[in-house]
Amino acid sequence: MLEFLHSGGPVLWLILALGAIALVVFLERSLQLHRDRIDSTDFLQGIFNALGRGNDREALALCEETPGPVARLASIAIRRRSAPRERLLQELDQAGSAEVARMERRLAFLSLIAQAAPVLGLLGTVLGILRALLAWRAALPLAASAGIADGLVAAAVTTAAGLAVALPCYLGFNVLVVKIDRLVLDMRDAVSECVWFLDRNPARETHA
Repeated sequence: MLEFLHSGGPVLWLILALGAIALVVFLERSLQLHRDRIDSTDFLQGIFNALGRGNDREALALCEETPGPVARLASIAIRRRSAPRERLLQELDQAGSAEVARMERRLAFLSLIAQAAPVLGLLGTVLGILRALLAWRAALPLAASAGIADGLVAAAVTTAAGLAVALPCYLGFNVLVVKIDRLVLDMRDAVSECVWFLDRNPARETHA
Protein backbone atom coordinates (compact mmCIF):
# COMPACT_ATOMS: atom_id res chain seq x y z
CA MET A 1 0.00 0.00 0.00
CA LEU A 2 2.74 2.46 0.90
CA GLU A 3 4.50 1.54 -2.32
CA PHE A 4 1.39 2.43 -4.30
CA LEU A 5 1.03 5.73 -2.45
CA HIS A 6 4.62 6.57 -3.25
CA SER A 7 4.21 5.55 -6.89
CA GLY A 8 1.14 7.72 -7.41
CA GLY A 9 2.96 10.91 -6.48
CA PRO A 10 1.34 14.30 -5.86
CA VAL A 11 -1.62 13.57 -8.15
CA LEU A 12 -2.60 10.56 -6.06
CA TRP A 13 -2.35 12.54 -2.82
CA LEU A 14 -4.55 15.26 -4.33
CA ILE A 15 -7.16 12.68 -5.33
CA LEU A 16 -7.12 11.16 -1.84
CA ALA A 17 -7.46 14.61 -0.25
CA LEU A 18 -10.49 15.34 -2.41
CA GLY A 19 -11.93 11.97 -1.43
CA ALA A 20 -11.53 12.82 2.26
CA ILE A 21 -13.24 16.20 1.75
CA ALA A 22 -16.09 14.51 -0.10
CA LEU A 23 -16.56 12.02 2.73
CA VAL A 24 -16.78 14.80 5.32
CA VAL A 25 -19.28 16.75 3.20
CA PHE A 26 -21.43 13.68 2.61
CA LEU A 27 -21.55 12.72 6.28
CA GLU A 28 -22.33 16.27 7.43
CA ARG A 29 -25.09 16.77 4.84
CA SER A 30 -26.54 13.31 5.39
CA LEU A 31 -26.78 13.81 9.18
CA GLN A 32 -28.27 17.27 8.78
CA LEU A 33 -30.91 16.09 6.32
CA HIS A 34 -31.73 13.17 8.59
CA ARG A 35 -32.32 15.58 11.49
CA ASP A 36 -34.45 17.82 9.28
CA ARG A 37 -36.83 15.00 8.31
CA ILE A 38 -39.72 14.78 10.74
CA ASP A 39 -43.14 13.15 10.87
CA SER A 40 -44.93 16.12 9.36
CA THR A 41 -48.39 14.61 9.82
CA ASP A 42 -48.08 14.37 13.62
CA PHE A 43 -46.34 17.74 13.79
CA LEU A 44 -49.04 19.55 11.80
CA GLN A 45 -51.78 17.87 13.79
CA GLY A 46 -50.17 19.19 16.95
CA ILE A 47 -50.01 22.79 15.79
CA PHE A 48 -53.51 22.62 14.28
CA ASN A 49 -54.87 21.44 17.63
CA ALA A 50 -53.18 24.38 19.36
CA LEU A 51 -54.41 26.86 16.74
CA GLY A 52 -57.91 25.41 16.96
CA ARG A 53 -57.92 26.33 20.66
CA GLY A 54 -56.78 29.84 19.76
CA ASN A 55 -53.37 29.25 21.33
CA ASP A 56 -50.93 30.68 18.78
CA ARG A 57 -48.13 30.81 21.33
CA GLU A 58 -48.29 27.08 21.94
CA ALA A 59 -48.24 26.41 18.19
CA LEU A 60 -45.23 28.70 17.72
CA ALA A 61 -43.43 27.07 20.65
CA LEU A 62 -43.97 23.67 19.04
CA CYS A 63 -42.50 25.02 15.79
CA GLU A 64 -39.45 26.40 17.60
CA GLU A 65 -38.85 23.10 19.41
CA THR A 66 -39.06 21.07 16.20
CA PRO A 67 -36.07 20.99 13.83
CA GLY A 68 -36.28 21.16 10.08
CA PRO A 69 -37.71 23.28 7.27
CA VAL A 70 -41.30 22.09 7.74
CA ALA A 71 -41.40 23.57 11.24
CA ARG A 72 -39.78 26.81 10.09
CA LEU A 73 -42.32 27.25 7.28
CA ALA A 74 -45.18 26.48 9.63
CA SER A 75 -43.87 29.12 12.02
CA ILE A 76 -43.89 31.72 9.23
CA ALA A 77 -47.43 30.74 8.26
CA ILE A 78 -48.64 31.17 11.84
CA ARG A 79 -46.85 34.48 12.40
CA ARG A 80 -48.14 35.91 9.11
CA ARG A 81 -51.62 34.37 9.21
CA SER A 82 -53.26 37.80 9.30
CA ALA A 83 -51.50 38.93 6.12
CA PRO A 84 -53.32 38.87 2.77
CA ARG A 85 -53.30 35.39 1.25
CA GLU A 86 -51.17 36.38 -1.76
CA ARG A 87 -48.61 38.02 0.51
CA LEU A 88 -48.52 34.97 2.76
CA LEU A 89 -48.00 32.61 -0.18
CA GLN A 90 -45.23 34.84 -1.52
CA GLU A 91 -43.40 34.87 1.82
CA LEU A 92 -43.76 31.10 2.17
CA ASP A 93 -42.42 30.61 -1.36
CA GLN A 94 -39.40 32.81 -0.62
CA ALA A 95 -38.77 31.01 2.66
CA GLY A 96 -39.09 27.65 0.93
CA SER A 97 -36.52 28.66 -1.68
CA ALA A 98 -34.16 29.72 1.11
CA GLU A 99 -34.65 26.37 2.86
CA VAL A 100 -33.85 24.45 -0.35
CA ALA A 101 -30.70 26.51 -0.83
CA ARG A 102 -29.69 25.76 2.76
CA MET A 103 -30.24 22.03 2.27
CA GLU A 104 -28.19 22.07 -0.95
CA ARG A 105 -25.30 23.90 0.71
CA ARG A 106 -21.92 22.28 -0.06
CA LEU A 107 -23.65 19.72 -2.26
CA ALA A 108 -21.87 21.20 -5.28
CA PHE A 109 -18.56 20.02 -3.75
CA LEU A 110 -19.60 16.40 -4.21
CA SER A 111 -20.58 16.99 -7.81
CA LEU A 112 -17.35 18.85 -8.49
CA ILE A 113 -15.19 16.15 -6.92
CA ALA A 114 -17.08 13.42 -8.78
CA GLN A 115 -16.19 15.17 -12.03
CA ALA A 116 -12.66 16.21 -11.09
CA ALA A 117 -11.40 12.90 -9.66
CA PRO A 118 -11.46 10.95 -12.96
CA VAL A 119 -9.82 13.88 -14.75
CA LEU A 120 -7.06 13.96 -12.14
CA GLY A 121 -6.73 10.19 -12.53
CA LEU A 122 -6.34 10.66 -16.27
CA LEU A 123 -3.72 13.33 -15.63
CA GLY A 124 -1.85 10.91 -13.39
CA THR A 125 -2.10 8.29 -16.15
CA VAL A 126 -0.61 10.62 -18.74
CA LEU A 127 2.17 11.68 -16.38
CA GLY A 128 2.92 8.03 -15.53
CA ILE A 129 3.10 7.01 -19.17
CA LEU A 130 5.27 10.03 -19.88
CA ARG A 131 7.60 9.00 -17.06
CA ALA A 132 7.77 5.49 -18.46
CA LEU A 133 8.61 6.79 -21.92
CA LEU A 134 11.30 9.10 -20.58
CA ALA A 135 12.82 6.21 -18.61
CA TRP A 136 12.73 4.04 -21.72
CA ARG A 137 14.37 6.70 -23.85
CA ALA A 138 17.06 7.43 -21.26
CA ALA A 139 17.96 3.73 -21.08
CA LEU A 140 18.33 3.25 -24.83
CA PRO A 141 19.81 1.23 -26.41
CA LEU A 142 19.87 -1.08 -23.36
CA ALA A 143 16.40 -0.30 -22.06
CA ALA A 144 15.68 -1.56 -18.54
CA SER A 145 12.20 -2.54 -17.53
CA ALA A 146 12.31 -1.12 -13.99
CA GLY A 147 11.93 2.56 -14.92
CA ILE A 148 9.21 1.78 -17.45
CA ALA A 149 7.32 -0.36 -14.92
CA ASP A 150 7.41 2.40 -12.31
CA GLY A 151 5.77 4.85 -14.70
CA LEU A 152 3.09 2.36 -15.71
CA VAL A 153 2.35 1.52 -12.08
CA ALA A 154 1.91 5.23 -11.31
CA ALA A 155 -0.44 5.53 -14.28
CA ALA A 156 -2.55 2.59 -13.15
CA VAL A 157 -2.65 3.70 -9.50
CA THR A 158 -3.85 7.22 -10.25
CA THR A 159 -6.46 5.98 -12.71
CA ALA A 160 -7.83 3.53 -10.16
CA ALA A 161 -7.80 6.15 -7.40
CA GLY A 162 -9.64 8.67 -9.55
CA LEU A 163 -12.39 6.19 -10.34
CA ALA A 164 -12.52 4.92 -6.76
CA VAL A 165 -13.16 8.46 -5.51
CA ALA A 166 -15.50 9.54 -8.30
CA LEU A 167 -17.96 6.65 -8.02
CA PRO A 168 -18.80 7.06 -4.29
CA CYS A 169 -19.05 10.82 -4.81
CA TYR A 170 -21.52 10.33 -7.63
CA LEU A 171 -23.58 7.87 -5.60
CA GLY A 172 -23.44 10.04 -2.48
CA PHE A 173 -24.52 13.11 -4.43
CA ASN A 174 -27.57 11.30 -5.78
CA VAL A 175 -28.47 9.89 -2.35
CA LEU A 176 -28.47 13.42 -0.92
CA VAL A 177 -30.52 14.73 -3.85
CA VAL A 178 -33.17 12.08 -3.14
CA LYS A 179 -33.24 13.07 0.54
CA ILE A 180 -33.64 16.74 -0.40
CA ASP A 181 -36.43 15.94 -2.86
CA ARG A 182 -38.32 14.12 -0.12
CA LEU A 183 -37.94 17.08 2.21
CA VAL A 184 -39.13 19.46 -0.51
CA LEU A 185 -42.25 17.34 -0.96
CA ASP A 186 -42.84 17.44 2.80
CA MET A 187 -42.45 21.21 2.73
CA ARG A 188 -44.94 21.64 -0.10
CA ASP A 189 -47.50 19.40 1.57
CA ALA A 190 -47.06 21.19 4.89
CA VAL A 191 -47.47 24.63 3.31
CA SER A 192 -50.64 23.51 1.50
CA GLU A 193 -52.13 22.08 4.69
CA CYS A 194 -51.20 25.15 6.75
CA VAL A 195 -52.73 27.56 4.24
CA TRP A 196 -55.85 25.40 3.97
CA PHE A 197 -56.25 25.29 7.76
CA LEU A 198 -55.59 29.01 8.25
CA ASP A 199 -58.07 29.95 5.52
CA ARG A 200 -60.78 28.09 7.40
CA ASN A 201 -59.70 29.22 10.86
CA PRO A 202 -59.10 32.99 10.86
CA ALA A 203 -57.00 34.41 13.67
CA ARG A 204 -58.99 35.33 16.73
CA GLU A 205 -56.14 37.24 18.26
CA THR A 206 -52.59 37.98 17.10
CA HIS A 207 -50.01 36.50 19.49
CA ALA A 208 -46.92 36.82 17.22
